[in-house]
Amino acid sequence: MSVVSRTHDQSPANAARLLGSVWSPTPASLRRWAFAAVVVNALITVTGAAVRLTGSGLGCPTWPQCTPDSFVPVPHDDHAPINMAIEFGNRLVTFLVLAVAVAAFVAAWRLDPRRDSLVKLAALQPLGVVLQAVWGGVVVHTLLNPVTVSVHFLLSIGMIAAAYALYARSGEGDGPVRLAVRREIRALSFVLVAAMFVLVVLGVVVTGTGPHSGDELATRFAFDIETVTRLHSDAVWVTLGLTFALLVAVHVTDAPAVVRRALLVLLALELAQGVVGVVQYALAVPAVLVELHVLGAALTWIATLRVVFVMRERAAVDGPRAGQDEVRSAAV
Repeated sequence: MSVVSRTHDQSPANAARLLGSVWSPTPASLRRWAFAAVVVNALITVTGAAVRLTGSGLGCPTWPQCTPDSFVPVPHDDHAPINMAIEFGNRLVTFLVLAVAVAAFVAAWRLDPRRDSLVKLAALQPLGVVLQAVWGGVVVHTLLNPVTVSVHFLLSIGMIAAAYALYARSGEGDGPVRLAVRREIRALSFVLVAAMFVLVVLGVVVTGTGPHSGDELATRFAFDIETVTRLHSDAVWVTLGLTFALLVAVHVTDAPAVVRRALLVLLALELAQGVVGVVQYALAVPAVLVELHVLGAALTWIATLRVVFVMRERAAVDGPRAGQDEVRSAAV
């Protein structure tokens, strides 16, 4: 039997397993859908950046249509076919994100026993995709105003956070939180998350002030590029300092190995991001390095969230409906 025929024979079974992971989910299959949500939300931040970096931000000059007369790209005097294809391709990625979001929500809803904490987190995914799609229309109709573009990216950062929370929570129970580190160390990890978010916001401001606007009609922030870049660099040093302080703290207190590894991964990503940032600034921000920096930002954000979640655990609660009420009184 050829490879092609074997693959064809397995297709119905694979489709059935995929459908079963949504309609008759297990905790493990729900967690896989949550992980997929993390991946596709990170992916669309990268494809969205590619739209801007290739000057394709208005490749589809209207919304929800691509052109005034069509939902798909058609020849248009004001836009090159390649720019239209890139922007339309990014819009298609939205449907992939929506499909994963709906699958994660249905799986959380159908999980037996149902856990309200997971249902609420999963509901954020399809709601967030709809919000992002509508906001994408605002971005187009404001001709890529840097404020609307910045909010678009930050909404994706929020979607990644919600997806990662679903991923982490679906791998544990709804019992009381048990810290794996000292309370002071966990508190410092929340400070790190706040600092990382500030770093991301400042990075967005630098991007909105820099040269890659997405289209010649787009405006830019009126900030001095050197000033906002220095502020961004200062925030980098703050996050590096906090990460190093946490590494020292977990080593001194003999925290679990998983916590130390999570912090080491985060530190490695931060250092790599710093190198890319310095090089791209020295080379006058080439598009390829900016794209790599956006990918690094998404990965660093995910790594930061992981640090917070591995510092505690939640055991399962006995009884089929116990987890539905626990989330009301226990914080993640």
